[in-house]
Amino acid sequence: MTHTLHDRTATLRELLERQFDDHTDQLSELTAAARQPDHGGHDPDTLGRLVEAARQGVADTAGALKRMSEGTYGVCARCGHDIPTARLEIRPSARFCVPCQQRR
Repeated sequence: MTHTLHDRTATLRELLERQFDDHTDQLSELTAAARQPDHGGHDPDTLGRLVEAARQGVADTAGALKRMSEGTYGVCARCGHDIPTARLEIRPSARFCVPCQQRR
């Protein structure tokens, strides 16, 4: 049985909310580590990259949740076609279908 995006929206919303919380927690921990004299045991460059990745994760998941509330979630931002549910299950914050993502 195939699930439509509509059928999967509640599950995807829960997944996105968990990811948002995880990225936010990680960002808080990394920010606290950056304030420590030893950078929480991280190399400063590595810590900077981890902070940036956590920030991007927060932004990506927040954007997906916003698109969900606006009714544009699951629609490719480039071509306007539906993003396959299978892609959204793997990458719930995806803004592009696979062909458009590959063109970027």
